[in-house]
Formats: sequence, C-alpha cells, structure tokens
Amino acid sequence: MVTASPPRGGQAAPEATARQVAGRRWRSARGVVAAILAMIVVAVALAALRPSTSAGALDPESPKQDGGRALAEILRQHGTQVTVARNTDAALAAAAPGTVMMVTRTERLTEEELARLSSTQAGVVLVRPTSFALDAFAPQVRRQGPTYEETDEPGCTLQAATLAGRVDFHESETYETSGPGTDCYQTEYGAARLLQIPNGTATVTVLGSTAPLTNRRLAEEGNAALAMNLAGAGSSMVWLVPDVHESGSGAGQRSLGDLLPFGVKLLILELLVAVLLVALWRARRLGPVVAEALPVIVRSAETVEGRARLYRAAHARDRASDALRSGARERLVPLLGLPRSSAQDPSAAREIVTAVARRTMYDETYVGAALYGPQPLDDAGLIALTDVLDDLERQVRES
Repeated sequence: MVTASPPRGGQAAPEATARQVAGRRWRSARGVVAAILAMIVVAVALAALRPSTSAGALDPESPKQDGGRALAEILRQHGTQVTVARNTDAALAAAAPGTVMMVTRTERLTEEELARLSSTQAGVVLVRPTSFALDAFAPQVRRQGPTYEETDEPGCTLQAATLAGRVDFHESETYETSGPGTDCYQTEYGAARLLQIPNGTATVTVLGSTAPLTNRRLAEEGNAALAMNLAGAGSSMVWLVPDVHESGSGAGQRSLGDLLPFGVKLLILELLVAVLLVALWRARRLGPVVAEALPVIVRSAETVEGRARLYRAAHARDRASDALRSGARERLVPLLGLPRSSAQDPSAAREIVTAVARRTMYDETYVGAALYGPQPLDDAGLIALTDVLDDLERQVRES
C-alpha cells in the first residue's frame, strides 16, 4: 500500500485551481518572456534609429541632405565635366577611357545592366554596392558586414585617401578582397571601408559609405577631399543614378540580405540566441531523485489496478507473472519461518518449494511450477496462476 503523511489537521489538501496553476507557470516563465521582450525592444529601437534612404539619395541634382548636388557643383568649379546619367545606355555612351563612372543606387540595376556596365573601359567607383554589383564588377571582393566607427585614418598608400586624410564615414559597409588591391580605412578586424582593385587599364573602387558624398557630410573631416579625389580623378565624370524601373521590368534584383534592414537581422540573431539559451536551460542535467511526501493517500487497490492495466495494455504477461510470484514468495517466507532475504534469492528456491509442499496438499513439482515456472501463454493462464498462488498461500496460513 502506497501512502503519504496526512495533511496537517487531518484534512485533505485542496486541489490547485486553474488560476493557481497558470500563476505558477507564469512565475516560472516570466524571466524568459522578459528577456525576449527586451531584445525585441532593442532591435526595434535600432531599426527605428537607422536612417532611411530617400528616393533622391546621392542624386547629383538633389539639394537635400542626402543628395549629391554640392559635390557635383564643386567638381564642375574645379574643371571636371560632370555628366548625369539616368540609365545604362546614357552612362555607357558618355563613358570613355580616362573617364570616371560613379555608380550609385545599384539596387535599381538588373543583372543584364550590371553585365553591360562592367565591360566599360572607364574607371568605376561603386558606392555601397549590392552583392550583385560586386559579382559583376569585382567578383573577388566580398562584403564583411557593417561598422559603426565614424571616423578613421587612411592607413594605406592610395593617393586619393592619403591626400584626404581622416574621413567621417558614420555607418559603413566593409569589404575584403581575395586578389590584388589596396585596402584603406581598415577596421580592427582587417576589413576595409574603401577598396580599390585593378581592372585592366582602369580601376574599380568600392566605397562602403554614402556619407562622404552627401550634402550634409561633405564638409566634415576630409570627406570633400576624398570625394573629389575619387570622382574627379579623370578629365570627366559620369554620375550614374538609375531611375526606378517600371513594375515587371526585372529591376531591384537584390539578395535577401540586401532587402532585410539591419534591425531585422539583429532581431533574428537575438531570437536565435534566446532560443538556444532556453533550449540549454530546459535541457540542463537533472539532479538526483528527491523523495517527497505525496499530497494525497494512494490506495493500494488503485495502484495494483493501474499497474495491471499497464501490463495488460503491453501484453507483458512475463512481468505480471513475475510480480505475482515475487509477491507470493514475500508473503510465504515469513509464514514458513525462513529469512525474508530468501524470497528473492535463487539459491533458496529449493528450500522454499520443499517447505511449501510440506504445508500443503501439493507435491514439490507442482509448487515449483507455481512459484518459479515459465510465464503463462495467455491471459487465462495468468488468471489460473493467480488462483494457484492464492490457494498455496491460504493452505500455508491454515496449516
């Protein structure tokens, strides 16, 4: 019989209500929920603080803060012919050897247009290009991720950078090349904000930030000098700002990484970390089993019936017969005057069978089959074994 210590006062312990169960679950999970909510708030705040890109960003005719009109006018005042192109055909028609083509808003270019532009003999300046643009113009260059160190020194031998000196990039993409090239304004991890590689008789320059070219940031640090040195390196310059293509024309070929805002990427990373931490927390190694008093009294009949139903559902007649025989031996041994330890001792089987046969009307073969025989073949045999064991125990008690 399985029992537990009764509740204080002799009264049954009240069952927990649904509200109490929900409260316990909330108290155990509120720490994890609070951590996830905090990460979501941080990610949303970072996404909201990141400046959005307007339709006229880096447009050489736009006087807005993110436009490029100031740079275009300064270049013209210093004798550089600036040609504004709104499509690929116009840019290729104006480009020639010795000309610098500055390509902005590469997300508006199709793969076909990028392939045509990459065949130009002019020097190319890519301003924060997409992965598709890098594959077309500089396949050996790979983007390494953003950096938020606002200002930096050149740290390279590129004349356009050394003459400009310290530049204010604000947020910038960084790049690495697997081939020959010049890395400037490197981060502590070795990735560069400005990278120039040879391209036949010309060069391809990759600039990871738009800030040095905009009306708002042009006067900061050496931004104006760097922008003029890169864009006005030739006798003329073609500034390509592609117009937005009509719907269905194949524009906007950008990878999933290009389309997702940085805040969303950070949120996904934080959620993955949170899920990993929760998984590790829930999968922690359990300690030793702790014996506790049951909150209610469990009657022996209920326990026996429950275990019997489990045996029947699993067709475990071998385990059921072993349990019946073990229990019968445990009860018979004290009646026979034998030690309790002999009930489960195989070496004492002969002694137990002989003692039971002397106290009953059955011979040793019958008693041995009942207490140590094979398992029944079906449920009827199991019931018959139960009757035999009950009869043996009854005769021993009455003898």
